[in-house]
Amino acid sequence: MRERKAQKLNLRLGFLFLLIFCFSDTDCSSLQDSVLFDTKVDNMMPKISPTGNPQPLYPLLAPSPLSPFTITNNTTPKLSGMCTLDFDAIDTMMSMTAIDCFTVFAPYLANVVCCPQFEATLVILIGQSSKKTKSLSLNSTLAKHCLSDFDQILMGQGANNSLQKICSVGPSNLTEASCPIKDVDGFEKVVNTSKILLNCGKIDPVNECCKETCQNALTEAAKDLASVSSYDFEAMGIRRPSDISNRVIKDCKNIVLRWLASKLEPSEAKEVLRGLANCNLNKVCPLVLPNVGPVARGCGDEINNQTSCCTAMGGYISHLQKQSFLTNLQALNCAASLGNKLQKENITNNVYKLCHISLQDFSLQANGMQESGCLLPSLPSDATFDRYSGVSFLCDLNDHIPAPWPSISHLPPSSCNKTIKIPALPAAASGQRGLYNEDVMFLLFIVMTFVFVAIH
Repeated sequence: MRERKAQKLNLRLGFLFLLIFCFSDTDCSSLQDSVLFDTKVDNMMPKISPTGNPQPLYPLLAPSPLSPFTITNNTTPKLSGMCTLDFDAIDTMMSMTAIDCFTVFAPYLANVVCCPQFEATLVILIGQSSKKTKSLSLNSTLAKHCLSDFDQILMGQGANNSLQKICSVGPSNLTEASCPIKDVDGFEKVVNTSKILLNCGKIDPVNECCKETCQNALTEAAKDLASVSSYDFEAMGIRRPSDISNRVIKDCKNIVLRWLASKLEPSEAKEVLRGLANCNLNKVCPLVLPNVGPVARGCGDEINNQTSCCTAMGGYISHLQKQSFLTNLQALNCAASLGNKLQKENITNNVYKLCHISLQDFSLQANGMQESGCLLPSLPSDATFDRYSGVSFLCDLNDHIPAPWPSISHLPPSSCNKTIKIPALPAAASGQRGLYNEDVMFLLFIVMTFVFVAIH
């Protein structure tokens, strides 16, 4: 335990050293690979870049003590003057989004933290604004102006300048798309609003993912909205294709979420939206798994050479570690997906056990040190910022859980399937009590301190 704490301290000191060195007007590019993230290229396979081709992880100038959320050199946002949305109604949430999508870390936190928060904030912005506009969508022209203003405000508070690309969001995401109902009055005439509020006004982020109480209510309401457009098709004797119907239902579900966000306080709406997003995120592995050929060659022939096998396995895993941070449940899915790919290459031995592969090994690594992989909690989480520690986020270490090797008839791990024994994950992830170990939680402090104040 003492050695592990020392490693964590060394990790923080590594970041501190980089800050001091760089703020003394030294070129930081040579230090980036050795102090922050290991970016050495494995010759066995092509380099994998995180979503959005992120910029190098250089430290930036720390914020002014009088502007705790202004993480970069602040400039007044250049707004269009055309947007009708009420940004003031969600100013606190905008600041939180800027932190979650902090400039250099947004691509690495995109899947779990940044993009879910970015998308939820947009939904809540339109929902809260509908109290005045009485509309749950924007036309294409307004959508373009408002999304640009949204980006400008976030960038002025330190967010990445490519969030639309990183999160695959465009002006069309602010319109009604193919949903036939977009105004509040029309919505409330068609939909059973009391049922939505009953099932979605507040959700249990663990049980909701299993029982899907709110999700079913949202789908039912979306179908009610989508069915409005079917009358025109039926009148003309045209049967609407099922694929269009599914698209309309998806678009209408966005309208339902905006209406729900208008009836809740922004903080309450955020909890619901982030909880629903995590239900989907934790079901899959977000990593790109390259060709496992090199591993198959190294670990074939019943693994006659353990060193050769583990070298190949280590090279493959090192590539996965360059992509993004994962939740603990995502890491389980990634272990299952990779294990299944290896089994299809006739690798039947448990190479995870043989080569000591843990769940942490699938997530982004910091400083290349042992036990420095960061698994985020499976429940919705945000990055934090304070003027002394900088940007940080919670890593759930759980004492180096071995990656489980899938059985032949393996199904993706799920906290809802009680027949699948999941390793000691937090209670929030497994739906069980008593598995959470606070002793192995720590805050991973990321650049940004006031060291420069003492230097300058």
